Amino acid sequence: MSSATKPVYRSSGRSGFSGSVSGDPRHIAARKFERDIHVRFAPLACTVQTPEGLVHARPGDAVITGTGGEHWRVSRAHFADKYRPVPPTVMGEPGIYASLPYQILALRMSESFNVWLADGISCLAGRAGDWLVDYGDGSLGVVADSIFATTYEIVATP
Repeated sequence: MSSATKPVYRSSGRSGFSGSVSGDPRHIAARKFERDIHVRFAPLACTVQTPEGLVHARPGDAVITGTGGEHWRVSRAHFADKYRPVPPTVMGEPGIYASLPYQILALRMSESFNVWLADGISCLAGRAGDWLVDYGDGSLGVVADSIFATTYEIVATP
């Protein structure tokens, strides 16, 4: 399949799971494992190089470093719903945070695909075998299969 015909998914920015993932009979439900990660907060607008592409961060957005050294951005609006500070870290300050065990929906993709984030300017590129993840808060993401296996526990399959 040429890059011009890759499937494209768009984050809505609205609460709830997207029909493009929840309506696909192949989707699975999974829960995020509790893991400690390093977090800093963007003092100014910046970009974050993720394994799937360049993401724009706004002031106050969390820039996270995962256990494999990978980076990603979580918007300030959704951060407290997904992470809690590990003492002595205080919410909103840089330090160690634990991921909360929230539920997501996901599709393992059989072809390359793109995901536009809710900011309208950041686009992620997924490969065959990667997961299209719906976080249930209006945001979609791309997670490599190797990271998905160590980050999420599958709780329901079709």
